[in-house]
Amino acid sequence: MAVRVVIVGGSFGGLTTAFELRHRFGPDRLLITVIAKDRRFTFIPSLTWVATGTRSVDKISFELAAPLASQQVAFVQETVIGIDPDRKLVVTGRGEHPYDFLVVATGHRSANEAVPGLGPFDGPGHSPMSVAEAVELASAVRDLIRDPGPVVVGAAPGASCIGPSYELAFELDHLLRRRKLRHRVPITFVTPEPFLGHMGMGGAGKIRQLLEGALEERDIDYHTSAAVTKITEGAVELGGSVPVPSRLSIIIPPLAGVPVVADTPRLANLKGFIPVDSHYRHASLDGVYAVGVAVAFAPVAETAVPVNFPKTGHMTEQMALTAARDIAARIEGHEGETAELSARCVLDMGDRGVYLAVDPVRPPRNRIPTVSEGRRWIYVKRAFERAYLWHAKRGRSLPTSLGW
Repeated sequence: MAVRVVIVGGSFGGLTTAFELRHRFGPDRLLITVIAKDRRFTFIPSLTWVATGTRSVDKISFELAAPLASQQVAFVQETVIGIDPDRKLVVTGRGEHPYDFLVVATGHRSANEAVPGLGPFDGPGHSPMSVAEAVELASAVRDLIRDPGPVVVGAAPGASCIGPSYELAFELDHLLRRRKLRHRVPITFVTPEPFLGHMGMGGAGKIRQLLEGALEERDIDYHTSAAVTKITEGAVELGGSVPVPSRLSIIIPPLAGVPVVADTPRLANLKGFIPVDSHYRHASLDGVYAVGVAVAFAPVAETAVPVNFPKTGHMTEQMALTAARDIAARIEGHEGETAELSARCVLDMGDRGVYLAVDPVRPPRNRIPTVSEGRRWIYVKRAFERAYLWHAKRGRSLPTSLGW
């Protein structure tokens, strides 16, 4: 009888897990089902480009059904409304899906409610953390170009995805300079990090000095250990400081677990994230794995304003590969190997890029972090996006030694 694997989520973690498992076992031995509420895969790292008008959503997304079918993976486009770990069932609005192994790759829920006024649909603040929000932000950027005014970009207390806030600050600076409008748009960067480049991992090599110099040479004011407390139509309010005037406010929110995960007894912690071991197996529920943003990670260190452990697409793929290989090993009667998470990414700075590599993510590290700045990294980032999408559309895994 074939082993049943159900994967909840059709983004990086879900696709990587499905492709890796199918690479190891044919459909006669392993029945794989991917359940996702969205029918399309979106290359999330490019949402900042959608927000600044250099990409359309169609260019960074594709239909999931065809590549999954090419790998003989069943695709169910439905919303999961319940998970029953005791009966080993995933419940959707249309039926039940039994499993032997469950991989939760649901991603996150943006906890925008943590900052009053952080809309975009119920307040003046903006965020690029979903397709709808990025498209709405692109409209706000167009309004800014028509009617320039001050901009605040940054992250809220407890954020764990801080990199895009740096990218948006640099990308907006570059966009406005090209349009000869930068002199009419003061830009302020606000971050809960104790220093620039902390990014939830305690910093890395010379990234702090590089970012300080980059913001200063671009005339971008910045506030570290800043706690965004409220966003109004005309300002961003910071705890213990004077409000920063702003016509356009872009703030990365803290993340939380999706409702179905948070509401399943014994599955998640109080924030809705799933505790796992080094194989990304659930701490106590048999056959349950979690990968990506759904995983619970402790912060690297306590900071004056909370900064959570970073979660990136590259790290999600590492988790997914470890989980898939452990499932495969358990099917064969043994246990898979584990490894510390590393991080590699290219940060868009508008007119150039920065390549950053750390191993492992948590200090102290085995290697001195790599920090490389140059125009070539912009071309590398664009090429990687295209290569990733080309392979993923065809049901192929893409080696991510470069990271992203």
